[in-house]
Amino acid sequence: MASTGVGEGNKTAAGSSLHSKTLLKSQSLYEYILESTVFPREPDCLRELRVATATHHMAGMAASPDEVQLLGLLIEMLGTKNAVEVGVFTGYSLLATALALPDDGKIVAIDVTRESYDQIGSPVTEKAGVAHKIDFRVGLALPVLDQMVAEEGNKDRFDFAFVDADKVNFLNYHERLLQLVRVGGLIAYDNTLWQPLSERDRALAAATREFNAAMAADPRVHV
Repeated sequence: MASTGVGEGNKTAAGSSLHSKTLLKSQSLYEYILESTVFPREPDCLRELRVATATHHMAGMAASPDEVQLLGLLIEMLGTKNAVEVGVFTGYSLLATALALPDDGKIVAIDVTRESYDQIGSPVTEKAGVAHKIDFRVGLALPVLDQMVAEEGNKDRFDFAFVDADKVNFLNYHERLLQLVRVGGLIAYDNTLWQPLSERDRALAAATREFNAAMAADPRVHV
């Protein structure tokens, strides 16, 4: 992360399936965190969407429940009214953000397709009563972000951004988001620390290390 400027019937199984998404070495510790703190505080709509997302053949792309609760806490602490999300998938983290925003808050959601969101996330979001907070923009993220930067009134307008998209473009997204997110706001990047478990992961590891090094050396942000 970078800050700009200065009836859960099968909890153990759920924890086991989610353990690959955490850096904690102890699966039992992670399951304890989920069962003692995360699941009891999880809104019904988020639980419904998490369970529905688990049926998707690319379910591993979704954020974890502990992560989205942390993001929701940070959003509330910041007093966020305007947010950006790059990479939506089924909309699990998007729903968490929308729930944390005030009723008049807005989140610009960017993804190259709405297919998974429309099939799985949109009905839950509508039922949760927060769909009016979401401005979904379909397209490649860089052109969409460039358009947002060019739009009058958008510079320094946003309080929070979450990026969970193609890792090779993180630095490119970062440059655009620094223009959109106000000083004192927060930009959160998913998957900056992970274990390379596949050939694809190993290919992305170099880009991730480059991004982390760039963040550490960037005087415009606190890491």
